[in-house]
Amino acid sequence: MRSGVIAQKLGMTRIFTDEGEHVPVTVLKVDGCQVVAHRTAEKNGYTALQLGIGKAKVKNVSRAERGRFAVAQVEPKRKMVEFRVTPENMIDVGAELTADHFIVGQFVDVTGTTIGKGFAGSMKRHNFGGLRASHGVSISHRSHGSTGGRQDPGKVFKGKKMAGHMGDVRVTTQNLKVVKTDADRGLIMIEGAVPGSKGGWILIRDAVKKALPEGVPTPGAFRRGEAAAEAATSNEGEGA
Repeated sequence: MRSGVIAQKLGMTRIFTDEGEHVPVTVLKVDGCQVVAHRTAEKNGYTALQLGIGKAKVKNVSRAERGRFAVAQVEPKRKMVEFRVTPENMIDVGAELTADHFIVGQFVDVTGTTIGKGFAGSMKRHNFGGLRASHGVSISHRSHGSTGGRQDPGKVFKGKKMAGHMGDVRVTTQNLKVVKTDADRGLIMIEGAVPGSKGGWILIRDAVKKALPEGVPTPGAFRRGEAAAEAATSNEGEGA
């Protein structure tokens, strides 16, 4: 089991194949995704990598967190996530994972927080058909109708599909195909839609229901120490 990566959703576009077919893709950016800490079986009872991405203001980081980042010699991060890995796929603390961690044609599972829709009715939220347009129905055409029984059971069961808050939930979409990667710019292009809004944090992992293709880097594609710092400096220079 390899580590996943944390990426930021930039939006959607399309790319063209050699045959002239266009493929809708979601563009994800992996920038400064570093290993911050290890979780080991001896100390924690399981093996995992703790990754961080994005720059956080020091004033917004607690003293304990600042100490953890100082031990790892890593700048404070905005987003922190743990990925379970097997012991042989551990990556050194401070290493920066790159976009070519995944290869073209590979299937991945993507996790994000869906766009919040606020309070929504049953027709929009659960695709209910609504009541009839005539024949006695008055001012209740989009209502959900009866929600429970009479004396027996005498209550509304938990989980009943009704109107309520829609969206803003954690969702994982499985078996999405990696169409293209650009390690220099830190871009991963995935076929189809990915849950979440523009600018949101997305978790990308190897698909659990598909076998890993040949050529996938193990334990992953990453830069160590000085190479990661030089890449970050060059990126800042290009942005200026």
